Amino acid sequence: MRLTTKGRYAVTAMLDLAFHSQIRPVTLTEIAARQTISLSYLEQLFARLRRAGMVKGVRGPGGGYTLCGSADEINIADIIAAVDEQVDATKCGGEANCQQHQACLTHGLWMGLSDQIRGYLKSITLGNLLEKHNVQEVAKRQELEAQKIVEIHRQVSVNP
Repeated sequence: MRLTTKGRYAVTAMLDLAFHSQIRPVTLTEIAARQTISLSYLEQLFARLRRAGMVKGVRGPGGGYTLCGSADEINIADIIAAVDEQVDATKCGGEANCQQHQACLTHGLWMGLSDQIRGYLKSITLGNLLEKHNVQEVAKRQELEAQKIVEIHRQVSVNP
C-alpha cells in the first residue's frame, strides 16, 4: 500500500488546523512552521482542500484558514481523497488488469485490504483525533517550538 507525502501532509495540516483554528483562523505559514512542511506545498494542498469544501479562507488582518464544518464531520479518508490521493493496496490501482490485462491470483485479497483501510480511515474524524491526549500534547509542544524559532528569527533580524 502506498500513501504518499501528499496524503500524509494533508491529514497532518488539517489536524493542525482543527486544533489551532478553534480560537482564530490559522495561516499556512503557522502550519508550515509547526509541521515543517513547505509553505508552497501547503498552498497546493489547501487549494485542493478548499475546492473540496473542507476549509475556507478568511481575508484581512487576523485572516487565515478555518474548517468549513465541525472537526467531527471531516473524516481522514475524505481528506486523503480531496488531495487526489488513493488508498490502494493493489498493484493495478483496482483495475483488475494486474496480470496480462486480467486480475492476478491475489487481486481479491489486495482489494479487500484496500477496502478495510478505506473503511478504517473513513471511521476516524479530525474530532476523534483531537480528543486523544497525545495529539493535544504534541500540538502544544509544536506550538512552543515554532514560537522559539520565530523569536530566534526576530532577534537575528533586529540584531544582524
